[in-house]
Amino acid sequence: MSKMADMAQTIEDLHRAAAAINDAADWLAKQFSGQDEYKQQISNSAAKKEEKPELKLEDVRPVLANLSRSGHTSEVRALLKKYGAAKLSAIDPANYEAMLKDAEVIGNGS
Repeated sequence: MSKMADMAQTIEDLHRAAAAINDAADWLAKQFSGQDEYKQQISNSAAKKEEKPELKLEDVRPVLANLSRSGHTSEVRALLKKYGAAKLSAIDPANYEAMLKDAEVIGNGS
């Protein structure tokens, strides 16, 4: 594996670990605090979170195109392959956010 692929995998692993820790913390809070108190904490944190607009193909395409024009064509192809497609239009939109995070690593690695 290349250094960039290793870094992308490490970042993905860290995101999964963070999500698992968050899930464990939520479960512990639910188990050891009053239900009303827990629900209030959850609703407060949900109110603070800003709704992210759903990413679209039009949001992802220019990012990958810029990377490709900047000499990262092979890394962009590898990224598409990682998400199971040969072209961007075949990628599941649910993967756009993770794909952009991986693309950011490519862009910062230059």
